[in-house]
Amino acid sequence: MTSDTTAPAATARLTLVDLGADDPRWAAALPVLQALRPHLTADLLRQVLADDIPGPRFLAAFDGDSCLGVAGWRVLANTSAVRKLHVDDLVTAPGARSRGVGAALLGELERRARDAGCSALDLDSGVQRFGAHRFYLRERLSIVGHHFAKAL
Repeated sequence: MTSDTTAPAATARLTLVDLGADDPRWAAALPVLQALRPHLTADLLRQVLADDIPGPRFLAAFDGDSCLGVAGWRVLANTSAVRKLHVDDLVTAPGARSRGVGAALLGELERRARDAGCSALDLDSGVQRFGAHRFYLRERLSIVGHHFAKAL
């Protein structure tokens, strides 16, 4: 199912769209997502979208046929927040940065989190992504912990 939501006036022509696994607009959205996840091939994306575990959903920002940003997200239940919306991926096409695309995506995800009864919206960001950190702080997200990982 696809639903379109018109974004705030700062990006007058911007349309936010849910991307399902078989949406033909992935042809435009995948290259944008690959700016953040260069290892992600079309085959790997199909595998992620087809997995039977609750996987991410994707929201994309389009201006006409041009994809300007992509957000991967999911609602999780856990002991710290009980219910939260976690943003797995948030990326704006390099030529579209500082034009309100990321803010529009994040704003829509916050609205969805509230509508889903979530107590928090969170995301992880690579330690080297200083520009993204400035954006998140400007959007009133807080640094609340350290994320630790071990490759398996």
